[in-house]
Amino acid sequence: MTDTTTPQGFSEVFDTEVAGRWSAPGRVNLIGEHTDYNDGFVLPFAIDRRTTVTVGRRDDRLLRVASSFEAGVHEISLDDLDPHSMSGWSAYVFGIAWALSVAHDRADSPSFAAAGGDLSTIDLSGVGGLDLFVESEVPVGAGLSSSAALECSVAVALAELWSLDVNRSALAAVGQLSENEAVGAPTGIMDQSASLLGRADSGVFLDCRSLDADVIDLGFAAAGLEVLVVDTHVEHAHATGGYVERRASCEKGAAALGVDSLRDLDADDLGRAEEVLDDETLRRVRHVVTENQRVLDTVRTLRTDGPRAIGHLLDASHVSMRDDFEISVPELDLAVATAQASGAVGARMTGGGFGGSAIALVPTEARHDVEAAIVAAFAEAGHTAPTVFTVHAAEGARRDA
Repeated sequence: MTDTTTPQGFSEVFDTEVAGRWSAPGRVNLIGEHTDYNDGFVLPFAIDRRTTVTVGRRDDRLLRVASSFEAGVHEISLDDLDPHSMSGWSAYVFGIAWALSVAHDRADSPSFAAAGGDLSTIDLSGVGGLDLFVESEVPVGAGLSSSAALECSVAVALAELWSLDVNRSALAAVGQLSENEAVGAPTGIMDQSASLLGRADSGVFLDCRSLDADVIDLGFAAAGLEVLVVDTHVEHAHATGGYVERRASCEKGAAALGVDSLRDLDADDLGRAEEVLDDETLRRVRHVVTENQRVLDTVRTLRTDGPRAIGHLLDASHVSMRDDFEISVPELDLAVATAQASGAVGARMTGGGFGGSAIALVPTEARHDVEAAIVAAFAEAGHTAPTVFTVHAAEGARRDA
């Protein structure tokens, strides 16, 4: 951590001295979609595409943020943090500071209580302002959680620079609180957990109720497999539309069935659900219940039979998201079907849906054939050409300099 050279972008905007650089990765969710906010199970992994924040200390109480992807500087005083006044991409940055400032008041909330740690010690009244410059190689709108990568890089930077005693699980809860209230997206805690807890060549098996996290050896390289990402360039926006509706449907279903969350149901409860719920809500509930089971089955299969045996679970997950949860789009369906027909072990859409990316688990020797088939299929269908690339499971948030 001896590299204190000033990046060009930072020095072009700010005149403060660099105090350090931190980064956090995007994530691919191998399986477990829309289960996190239902207290369920997920199996994401951090990827080798990261967002980096370079930070300099100020002698006042201002937070100023700039980026390589947008001109101009956004600023706010630490004494005026208000989630309702934040907007645009800077809300992801300022929202983290706000969430840290109120963490001690939220210590009894489920996410913070499960995370543990003494949040009562967090006090921002005496901390100084900061200049932050953001750069990212995580595609925006691709379902790879560029938002969590930004939130988590900022969170680890602020925690260190302000000498806050906050563990990684609590920082994930800080990120979720920021995204829910400052950004206005009702997401769960999966993305932030993957970005903060990820390890190379491994997935994070997360219980989103207890926040217990197990590192699972994915074994892709040893099995001669790669994860191919197909970015459809159909953009989604979690803060609007279908994502909000899906979460509301899940809460409606849980209430009608007399449980705190859909995590409390299993396949044996679906018969009763058919009697109680309308067709749409039933299908939403059925997806979550069966997806939770698929996560558990995937973890067990990885441990006993290896990654080549999980393909049918990935395929079934996509069918459930397409037909029951209805969050896929034609481009995602085409990417998945083409990958399956071209040699993939399994494939599914990943992320919140309504656009974004699909993933395919492919034998290394078949990668180029699968990629070429997908590109050709999109051209034949008249869709915008996708961007296809591989990702590898990588280390979580860290200090780089």
